[in-house]
Amino acid sequence: MHIYDMIIIGGGPAGYTAALYAVRAGLDTVLFEKLSAGGQMALTGDIDNYPGFEEGIDGFTLSVKMQQGAERFGAKTEYDEVSNVDFSEPIKRVRTANGIFHGKTVVIASGANPRELGVEDEQKLIGKGVHYCAHCDGRFYKDKTVVVVGGGNSAAADALYLSRLAKKVYVVHRRDTLRATNVYHEPLLKAENVEFIWNSTVEQFISDTSVKGIKTKNVTDKTLKELACDGVFVSIGRKPATEFLKEAVNLDENGYVVADESTRTNVDGVYAIGDVRTKVLRQVVTAVSDGAVAVHYAEEYLSKS
Repeated sequence: MHIYDMIIIGGGPAGYTAALYAVRAGLDTVLFEKLSAGGQMALTGDIDNYPGFEEGIDGFTLSVKMQQGAERFGAKTEYDEVSNVDFSEPIKRVRTANGIFHGKTVVIASGANPRELGVEDEQKLIGKGVHYCAHCDGRFYKDKTVVVVGGGNSAAADALYLSRLAKKVYVVHRRDTLRATNVYHEPLLKAENVEFIWNSTVEQFISDTSVKGIKTKNVTDKTLKELACDGVFVSIGRKPATEFLKEAVNLDENGYVVADESTRTNVDGVYAIGDVRTKVLRQVVTAVSDGAVAVHYAEEYLSKS
């Protein structure tokens, strides 16, 4: 039975930073990623707020660079999905389709997935007018009409990006002002092809084989309104990928792993990093920081065990 010093679950910026720091520290490390390097970062277009790239860098390229950087020093990547874990013993167990893997420490870096609206036919219309990544699919809507649902930073960034492609962008938000930081407000309000539908939610998709429009409901006066559109981009937050944990560690009321800035969970030798843990700010730079911090505390734990 091979016992790794560290098992990392998730290959986003947090996971690959942890892998880089771990192998450079001489830890026998394996990283599990179910899809491809980068996680949600790989689906992002231009990243302008990650230090060291004065002209910005696209998320896919940065993802590949992070993976290559870790693997250069000996990090091992397994493209496999973790189905469940057992942290009840000092040697932790992680199960995938290819078997059970054992580790002295485990780093949870599974990230968070797009949150759905929960509207009828939403699943059926994914890829047929319903999307969750503007930078991935926005190019299909050049000179067309689209709707962005949400009012946070991601929704505002999506609306700005789409305004440079689409003929018309509607922003549907349940409140009467954006939750996004001020940096987005002025350019969005100045964009001539962006229109806000305040105090409203999406109640229904209008479609045949693809999206033809939406029906919105005003949360104040309950009036319904139909908007013709070619596509809808849902940007209402993320859902942490923690289903596989099954009470192995403490989660908060929203499903995020409870861990402070030390990244330590309630289980000795288990750490949570990146978007999956409780934190104020979920950005690439904070995920990277988490990865380095987790390895520091893992080394400290291993030295005492």
